Amino acid sequence: MAPLGMFRHLAKAAVAFTVAVSAATGAAQAQEPNFGPPELIEAARKEGRMVFYTAGFTEVEQEVIAAFNKRFPFVKVEMVRASGGQLITRIKTEAAAGKLIADVIDHSDRGLMLEMADLFQDYAPPNAADYLPDSHPSPKIWPRITLGWVIAYNDALVKDPPKTWMDLTKPEYGNAQIGQVIAPSGGTTWTRTMFERQVLGEDYWQKQAATKPRLYPSGAPLADALVRGEVTIAPSLYNIVYSKKRDGAPIGIVFPPEGIPVNPYADAIPKTAANPNAAKLFLNWCLSEEGQAFMIKQFGNLTSLKKPPILPEGFDPKVAKVWLPEFSQYEKLRNTWVEDWNKIYGYRQ
Repeated sequence: MAPLGMFRHLAKAAVAFTVAVSAATGAAQAQEPNFGPPELIEAARKEGRMVFYTAGFTEVEQEVIAAFNKRFPFVKVEMVRASGGQLITRIKTEAAAGKLIADVIDHSDRGLMLEMADLFQDYAPPNAADYLPDSHPSPKIWPRITLGWVIAYNDALVKDPPKTWMDLTKPEYGNAQIGQVIAPSGGTTWTRTMFERQVLGEDYWQKQAATKPRLYPSGAPLADALVRGEVTIAPSLYNIVYSKKRDGAPIGIVFPPEGIPVNPYADAIPKTAANPNAAKLFLNWCLSEEGQAFMIKQFGNLTSLKKPPILPEGFDPKVAKVWLPEFSQYEKLRNTWVEDWNKIYGYRQ
């Protein structure tokens, strides 16, 4: 028969083991991302599908859906992609006819989405408090995607690149070395131009226009021109030049210290959604740290989270902070200031 002391020793060891296992389990559970309560996930499983309306790039959104399905393979996502204006028209037409089939709507223009806020149901992700308040103009509308502006340059041709936004006004970078996306091209470019006037100064446009930059209708053809050397320097959305640099193009990227103007997208769930639980689960994942980290690393997005889960290469938030426009001004000033920009840069629509 074993001594009584041995039984006591074994009992204490068993208790210690149980406590250790419980602590480890609790820690693992604490680290597990919160994508919603179990009943939401089960309801999404039963729905099994959702329809996703987006103005984003098809290839990018397909990768996002694939990453979401690694976590939740039981939700089939049907994507409907259209350009920004076409998508808004489709939504309004379908809603007026009572035939809106979208479960999630994703658009780059928060103002246009806010105009349709009555179509959307109440929704907030589990980590709602972690998001910058100015990143979403309504409690129903959330910034799944956040894009930011940087200075890009062709590092095979430019040996002394600009280091600040104000450097883009220097005469030595003139003679059409600089490419510029036109202010009226969309919400992301309007964010950049608003930042220039409010942060860099009332006369920044005049100084920058004096370098006679080449004007482009959107960021994609400008980035292609930068790679070809048709222009050598350009304010650009980080995600556009990031993907080219990643694929081996001669691109250098600067995060200017005056600030990084960012444009949060707008995502919402219609009141008529046939699969509201799958829609919430999809947005919960996209807005989680896991989803945001995936989009930062894979696509060169930024984030509207107060504390980014990861940082893009070369970006130090202590040196260059993100800049979000005050939303009421974003809406109020847009038409007048874009018209001013057109005159200063000699652009005719």
